[in-house]
Amino acid sequence: MPSVTEHFDAVLFDMDGTLVDSTDGVVGAWETFAEKYPGIDLNVILSSSHGVRTVENLRKHCGVTDPDELEREACRFEDAIVENSTKNGRRGIVALPGVAEIMRELDPVKGLPNSRWAIVTSATRSYANAALGVAKVPVPDVFITSEDVIKGKPEPDPYLLGAKKCGVDPARCLVVEDAPAGIRSGRAAGAKTLAVITSHTREQVEAAQADFVVKDLSSVSMKPTPNGIEVIINTD
Repeated sequence: MPSVTEHFDAVLFDMDGTLVDSTDGVVGAWETFAEKYPGIDLNVILSSSHGVRTVENLRKHCGVTDPDELEREACRFEDAIVENSTKNGRRGIVALPGVAEIMRELDPVKGLPNSRWAIVTSATRSYANAALGVAKVPVPDVFITSEDVIKGKPEPDPYLLGAKKCGVDPARCLVVEDAPAGIRSGRAAGAKTLAVITSHTREQVEAAQADFVVKDLSSVSMKPTPNGIEVIINTD
């Protein structure tokens, strides 16, 4: 299996679908919301909503427009993800393959003012903290959530802010994503992008023009260096 070695000043990770799998909980949450919004099409939502902020999905699919109501419903939705993730035999929120090994390398080198890795998620901070805790993934010092930006993915704002908080040039960052919206966000920020095929097809992530594509993070290793992170990508 051929490998590619790259060096970056920082690695910026998406969360859902990249570091953790909350699919069972998300499906359950949308089923719960269908009780209040009976006109929504779950198949359409589940095929297009991944990687997009909850408030934007609720605005688009449920017709919620009032800012206060959006905030309340977003919190209710993300609470429902955690609540539904283990119901009816579901496996819960779990770390994806390869994540534990990478976190063992990177967690000891987190720290401001020059963080070498960050999480940049479309989720709310409350849910993201809960999901990472359940999946036993460490929370980095640079932790960008939906509340931190006005424009979410696929706009570049989330990853630009992540790079800024790490104190690095976004062009010297690697964005790790599973969703086309997130890949486009990372590219728009000027970063290189690594896509994992955990929630979308290879064709979908390649259409978003990811620089590297792997099955999951078990095909990737990361090692801290004096000035950043060495990333070894085992390509198919």
